[in-house]
Amino acid sequence: MKRFPSQFADLLTPKGRRILEGKDKAVAGALLDPARRFVALQGVVDVAKATACRNALDAALRDLVVPMEDPIPVDSISGMTMNYMELLPKTVRVRTALLENRRSRSWKAAEAVGLTGMLRSDTFAGFAAAVSGRVLRRNWGIQVLCYGPGDYSGPHNDHHPEEAEARDGYVDMHLSLTMPGVEHQYLVYEKDHHLSEMAKVSTVGGLTVYRLPFWHYTTPVVARRGAEGEARRWVLLGTFLDAAPQARPASVVVPPGQPGARSPVRGA
Repeated sequence: MKRFPSQFADLLTPKGRRILEGKDKAVAGALLDPARRFVALQGVVDVAKATACRNALDAALRDLVVPMEDPIPVDSISGMTMNYMELLPKTVRVRTALLENRRSRSWKAAEAVGLTGMLRSDTFAGFAAAVSGRVLRRNWGIQVLCYGPGDYSGPHNDHHPEEAEARDGYVDMHLSLTMPGVEHQYLVYEKDHHLSEMAKVSTVGGLTVYRLPFWHYTTPVVARRGAEGEARRWVLLGTFLDAAPQARPASVVVPPGQPGARSPVRGA
């Protein structure tokens, strides 16, 4: 039974609809500011609807996500030859479903509850375009992450200098669907060249939109006492590349108010 709506717009509150339509001046095109790389939004997704989606997602996928783990290299200390010259690559521990292989059990389960359809909807990409203020490619990547107790993502910047399509920047959008067993999880990110800013991401329906690359990390999930077995934070993720300047209109998602923008789908 499909529990996710076919359009992301159907999860939005009136505040969220205003952002989608480009009518919230405080948020529209916020990430065009080079000094602003990250936006955390609350009250834009209906909590009751998000809770129903979360429960369906947890039931469908909790046994199908696979580990993704990159620990601290064993020689990160013993291999040092000079004081204060330590280097730490990206470390992470989480579970994931990439949703790119239609033959996988995770894709079939996500399709059955309507998740893949919503993540591929015009209004999911339209919301990312509205906040980023940039024309985005229509072919975007989707992924599901599941953080359990102690799971985290260490300091990293998500820069891809070897990839021509992403090296000048791109947009990520995350929707958090946190189970009641989680006490907290935070995103720490840079401001003025220091990891000094922090936003709580263990929410039900909180949205975060990123203009990458920039330095950030996600703290370990802390479970409520006695609820470790039910402490999971689900993250629905879309990755959007900037459209080429001469891209065909049918291949791009245009922010509201810009030439070529389509009216947002209104939902049922």
